[in-house]
Amino acid sequence: MSYPEIKATLTDAELQEIKQAIATIQQNLPFLITLSADERKRLYKMGDKRLAFVQNSLNAAQSNRNILPASFDLEGFANDYRLTLSLNELLMLLHQLTEQVDDTLVAVSSEAMSSSLTVYDYVKTAAKKTPGLKAIAEQLGTLFKAMKSKSTKAIAVPAAEPFKQAS
Repeated sequence: MSYPEIKATLTDAELQEIKQAIATIQQNLPFLITLSADERKRLYKMGDKRLAFVQNSLNAAQSNRNILPASFDLEGFANDYRLTLSLNELLMLLHQLTEQVDDTLVAVSSEAMSSSLTVYDYVKTAAKKTPGLKAIAEQLGTLFKAMKSKSTKAIAVPAAEPFKQAS
């Protein structure tokens, strides 16, 4: 384990406070939308190179307003560009937070699973001599077998091609 064991708690009050903070973020971004898969496919995507293209296009438009038709919404274009920059910054921060939450969840879940397996082993051993534990051992065993079969199916690897020597 390359990280320190996680010894943390999250109280109901703290969880509510975090949920409220997320709700506040959503309230401050009332214009957020949800796109369908088809809509996402149809829209232009903007990476770093295209961001530079958009910035240079905006600079050209602002410096040469006379070449644009009167119907062109230059202020709307500038607003879209500024919002793109702001949302990119927020998205990077949110990705970092999401990655940290996900990594912590994976680690703490693994710790809980490891402890569960230890308890299961103790229960199986103690069930041989302690009245009342046999039913619990059987229940845990049933859950463990069901869990094991699902994980085996989820990570089934196709059979490898037999090794062929080069001719």
